[in-house]
Amino acid sequence: MPRRRRAPAHATRAPYRPQRHAAWWDSSPSPPTDLLYLESVKQELDQADAESAVQGGLSAHAILDRLAPGIDNATHPRDLSEGQKLSLVLAIQLSTAPSVVLLDEPTRGLDYRAKAQLTRILDDLAAEGRAVVVSTHDVEFVARTADRVVVMAEGEIVADGPAAEVVVSSPVFAPQIAKVLAPLPYLTVDQATTALARATAGDDE
Repeated sequence: MPRRRRAPAHATRAPYRPQRHAAWWDSSPSPPTDLLYLESVKQELDQADAESAVQGGLSAHAILDRLAPGIDNATHPRDLSEGQKLSLVLAIQLSTAPSVVLLDEPTRGLDYRAKAQLTRILDDLAAEGRAVVVSTHDVEFVARTADRVVVMAEGEIVADGPAAEVVVSSPVFAPQIAKVLAPLPYLTVDQATTALARATAGDDE
């Protein structure tokens, strides 16, 4: 189960001891509300920041503002949309700045802008030397985020290699941009527009 700080009031457990080496978030089948116990968004974020001590990384408040800006801090977590709940849980988990991040279907319920922000946050973690492993069926997110892709079927590895090679090797896994522009080696809109801009600039010289 994902690491979380406290149990509901009716449960008992040993005193919490923060673990900073890893964060694990599994969005399925557990709903985000299973990990949200306090009475407001602000209380959840304050608790997360107090426990993680914001050791050189972004605070839970800052991460949530990037993923889902504009949420009223006074809102009860159960009154948030499903995407907002997921963003709140991701902010809580990622605020620990763990050395290893394991995420299972983290984009479920996120809109395009939130996915783009999650990509940037994971890129930042990877740039800091942290290991990031994501299990997902969202090939568009994979194309924007992953360096290496492992494709599995029925418990067996069927492909393993650089994202640019693996995701375009099968029409089933290729993102829309790769399908439209095949055989050109572009996976995302950003890659295609950057290449087009460079080609245009070269023609103008």
